[in-house]
Amino acid sequence: MSRLFALLTCLALTGCPVAKKSASVPPQYHPALGDFLFQSFPHSPLTDAIEGCSGSPLSHCGIVKQTEGKWVVIEAVGPVKETPLSEWIAQGRDNAFAAYRFRAPLAEKIPAIISAAEKYEGRPYDIHYDFDDTKIYCSELLWKATRDATGVKLGKIQKLGELKWQPYEEVIRYIENGALPLDREMITPRSVAEDSRLEEIFRERM
Repeated sequence: MSRLFALLTCLALTGCPVAKKSASVPPQYHPALGDFLFQSFPHSPLTDAIEGCSGSPLSHCGIVKQTEGKWVVIEAVGPVKETPLSEWIAQGRDNAFAAYRFRAPLAEKIPAIISAAEKYEGRPYDIHYDFDDTKIYCSELLWKATRDATGVKLGKIQKLGELKWQPYEEVIRYIENGALPLDREMITPRSVAEDSRLEEIFRERM
């Protein structure tokens, strides 16, 4: 479990970046403010548990905005922070990602949603996937930004025990110091992406 320990320590204590590299933005994807982006992180015990428990290749997500005229993604990976779009794409497996866009009438609320997400910047990563505001994980950021700005609760909140947790019990217990919090409520990247108020507008090799 040394690889898992190194990963969890890095996320919990330093918020280490997944990669210091960039990738070209596909010409078929035209970024827009408020796009929700989803990707698969490189394989690790934690990534495999997230994807396996939710039955989806979506293990990370963020919100597109512009800073000084450049496209960036607000994401919760380590601290909640802004990452250049090209670097965000590069940190995923095979540079693959999917983009979703709000349908009307929520599309009109995008500036408020972005502002709500910005208020969480600097919060540390929540390795325990709690729903408090002290620490934040990726899909929680998207869910809370939308809720805070519009009152809309995207997706479906699920308890850990409702997910496919059994193959990943060792990883879960390691994170939770031996506990198995099956009643813990959480929001998965898959659940956010499947909300009918979002429309998939781009997908690259996922």
